[in-house]
Amino acid sequence: MSEKTYEISLRLNGREKRFRVEERETLLQVLRERAGLTGAKKGCDLGECGACTVILNGRAVNSCCVFAVQADGGSVETIEGLGTPDKPHPLQQAFIDAGAVQCGFCTPGMILAAKALLDREPRPSRSAIRQALSGNLCRCTGYEKIEQAVERAAEVISGYAERGGEGA
Repeated sequence: MSEKTYEISLRLNGREKRFRVEERETLLQVLRERAGLTGAKKGCDLGECGACTVILNGRAVNSCCVFAVQADGGSVETIEGLGTPDKPHPLQQAFIDAGAVQCGFCTPGMILAAKALLDREPRPSRSAIRQALSGNLCRCTGYEKIEQAVERAAEVISGYAERGGEGA
C-alpha cells in the first residue's frame, strides 16, 4: 500500500514553491531532496542535535521533526536564503570573525537559531542567546565563540536598524 501524497506550497527563502510530498515525508527531506537545499543537515534525525534547524513562520524548528504537510502554506528560511559569498549576512560574518566555525556541520543550524532569536529580540542577553542555541549541539568549537558571534551580530544588526538601515 502506497502512502498518500499531497501538494504543498511553501514560501521558501522568499519564493513561492510547490512540492508533491508523501504524508510522512519530513520538511528536511523536502528541503534536501526536492529543493536541493543541503544547508540543513541530517544529524540525529530525532530533533536532538539542531543540525537541521530552519526558520518556519518565524520560529526556529528542527526540520527533521516537522512533516512537510505541516509546513503547507508556511514561510521557510534556510541558510541558503541568508547572505551571499560576496555579502554575507551579519550573523554569517560574525561567525567567521569570531572563529565560531570549525567543521561547519552545525553552523547553519546555529546561525538560523540565532537569527530567529535576533528577529524577535534584537539585543538579547547572554542568557537568552544560550537558551536560543540550547537545542543546537557543536562538537568542535565549544560554545563561547558562538555566543560571542551572536552578540557581535546583534550589535551590528541593531546598529544597522538604529541608523535606519544604512551602514553596517
